[in-house]
Amino acid sequence: MSNLSAAAAAGDDRKPIKLPISGKRNVLITSALPYVNNVPHLGNIIGCVLSADVFARYCRLRGYNAIYVCGTDEYGTATETKALEENCTPKEICDKYHAIHKKVYEWFDIKFDEFGRTSTPQQTEVCQAIFTKLMENNWLSENTMQQLYCDTCKRFLADRLVEGSCPTQGCNYDSARGDQCEKCGKLLNPTELIDPKCKVCQNTPRIRDTDHLFLELPLLKDKLVEYINNMSVAGGWTQNAIQATNAWLKEGLRQRCITRDLKWGVPVPHEKYKDKVFYVWFDAPIGYVSITSCYTAEWEKWWKNPENVELYQFMGKDNVPFHTVMFPSTLLGTGENWTLMKTISVTEYLNYEAGKFSKSKGIGVFGNDAKDTNIPVEVWRYYLLTNRPEVSDTLFTWADLQAKLNGELLNNLGNFVNRVLSFIAKDQASGYGSIIPDAPGAESHLLTKNLGDKVGSCVEQYIEAMEKVKLKQGLKLAMSISGEGNAYLQESQFWKLYKEDKASCSIVLRTAAGLVYLLACLLEPFMPSFSAEVLKQLNMPLETQVTLTDEKGDIERSKRPWELLPAGHKIGTPAPLFKELSDKDVESFRQKFAGSQADRIVKAEAEAKQITEQLKKAKVSDGNVKKERTKKSASENKPKAAEQEISISRLDIRVGLITKVQKHPDADSLYVEEIDVGEGQPRTVVSGLVKFIPLEEMQNRKVCVLCNLKPATMRGIKSHAMVLAVSNADHSKVELVDPPQSAPVGERLTFSGFEGDPDDVLNPKKKVWETIQPDLHTNKELIACYKDLPFTTSVGVCKVSSISDGSIR
Repeated sequence: MSNLSAAAAAGDDRKPIKLPISGKRNVLITSALPYVNNVPHLGNIIGCVLSADVFARYCRLRGYNAIYVCGTDEYGTATETKALEENCTPKEICDKYHAIHKKVYEWFDIKFDEFGRTSTPQQTEVCQAIFTKLMENNWLSENTMQQLYCDTCKRFLADRLVEGSCPTQGCNYDSARGDQCEKCGKLLNPTELIDPKCKVCQNTPRIRDTDHLFLELPLLKDKLVEYINNMSVAGGWTQNAIQATNAWLKEGLRQRCITRDLKWGVPVPHEKYKDKVFYVWFDAPIGYVSITSCYTAEWEKWWKNPENVELYQFMGKDNVPFHTVMFPSTLLGTGENWTLMKTISVTEYLNYEAGKFSKSKGIGVFGNDAKDTNIPVEVWRYYLLTNRPEVSDTLFTWADLQAKLNGELLNNLGNFVNRVLSFIAKDQASGYGSIIPDAPGAESHLLTKNLGDKVGSCVEQYIEAMEKVKLKQGLKLAMSISGEGNAYLQESQFWKLYKEDKASCSIVLRTAAGLVYLLACLLEPFMPSFSAEVLKQLNMPLETQVTLTDEKGDIERSKRPWELLPAGHKIGTPAPLFKELSDKDVESFRQKFAGSQADRIVKAEAEAKQITEQLKKAKVSDGNVKKERTKKSASENKPKAAEQEISISRLDIRVGLITKVQKHPDADSLYVEEIDVGEGQPRTVVSGLVKFIPLEEMQNRKVCVLCNLKPATMRGIKSHAMVLAVSNADHSKVELVDPPQSAPVGERLTFSGFEGDPDDVLNPKKKVWETIQPDLHTNKELIACYKDLPFTTSVGVCKVSSISDGSIR
């Protein structure tokens, strides 16, 4: 069977599409589709996408033919609710947060074969086809159900648009959603809630009848139980997955409603129900299939090929029943030969310091926060994976992160690698001149032979653990090899051997260098950036694919680490791999991430405002500006522009909100935006930002706008202002200047010491903008400045994401 799809063969510029190969182990990997209405936090990341990425990388390391598909779950009430909150359309919400998710996962080194989304034509096609089969096979029924209806909003309220007290005895949580109680985890119907309220208007809804379609789970029970009994054993399901599944079965399967009175979702292809959409938990798991169909038109070779494909799925414990009961029942009901899940790997909760991570409440460290700490991605991945909540809830604490970084990564792993490579890199008088020495007789060197036996055993146990998806144990075993290496160096006293027994020293150093390479292989699934750096220091081509395959004899060779790198190979330049995290840093992070995201925004803006007030009090001494500027009274005539000095006060820079954006119809590099700058009607602005900032990131975004430039026609469209952006030295990177989120739209930016009204329109002949622009820049703290004065609003200063010392224009 060809390993290229028709698209790849036709010259698609993506990597060749992988299809199942006869005679090879074909592994299809998915992780629970992250919901698109918020930024993912660390608990979300370890619970699904990161864990699946580690297993996918392990499969590639072992030479299996594996693909990993994921994407954002975009339909349903939560998206509609978020759209109401942000005063935009569900599509705009999805575009915005899909881009955020993608960016977060890219930073975390998550390597998908396809990262898609469920709001696609392919999703509609696959979902409706499955529904049609279920209808044909009589697994669906029609029923009238009672549902909450809001007379104020004039709509039926879907699950998540209702909140009330949980009816479960002993729980009494007063913010339970209509579909599930976040506190006790019980699945609910909205009508069961005590004292329900509409989330939109806070009024009490009433109960009304509405017709819906139901999946007949009781009729499918025999097929489902047979599948569960067989596959839970064959696939080695985690205990928490088995318990959650059995709890559903024990309670008794009930009809499950698969339609909703919503607009945002996959339309139901049935005349009577054409105004309804599918329930998100019916269509979301089908997203795995539709996203694969976006990856390859030959998706059925993965999804309708159970004889040759193994399906592994990763998720948090709250998603289990939908993947072990609902989704398999849906596929079984079609009567088609679907690839059903073999193995499910389920995590418990990762909690944050004193409580739970919460997307809805903004509590904890979120994906974008991790990047902002400047703690390297390999440290984050290591900490989350060594703390993976596999059998019980675990706790994220900054002190624990510090201990693991400083103790396990820096003092154990980093110290071993650096110690070995630094000694080899020493000149010939005190080392090996960067050349891996030969090591004849290593097999008979007792200390080395014993090390080889231990390492070989560790590698075998590592593979056994990883095959069973015990990722935390696999990581621990890999790290133990670093510990064995440090003990080996100490026991050999190689620094003495170098002077007293050079032959033995060469055996020790070549063996230790082999261990360095082996660690790069074993740890690649967990810390790919660490492995890439080690390969660079070993002077191994970065495109070298580290392997651990049976076919190449890699497992057997691991027992002889002195053979892993060739004698005579010249290594690269050693450098420390990890940096210590201080007590001061830890306390700073603990303070910074205390409370909710909303609390942090308020706190940051208060601090920024305080800085601004301090700057205003400071007297300005800069070039043409006198220490004490005399303010003109309102009655004095404003001097003509020609008589005014050229300063920042001549510019009219305001806080703007992009209300609409699209690509220029006649120019691939230009956006056309509608920007509200506080004038009642938005201004049309043309910006050359297409290749730097994705369209989704431009939507509903606050920006800094220069409003008094002379309008200019760009490719047939007149631009009435300019969005300010910063670029780095070679203009390879561009970012928007961001005002604080709570800055009022239309507010004019101020600069301490520079008062006065702006020009109505900047006269191009006087080159006011051209004179001022060279003094617009970002400082080390990423604050936008005119000379040394920040761009200031009433609620704080304007900043950029990452470009310091950049030029603003």
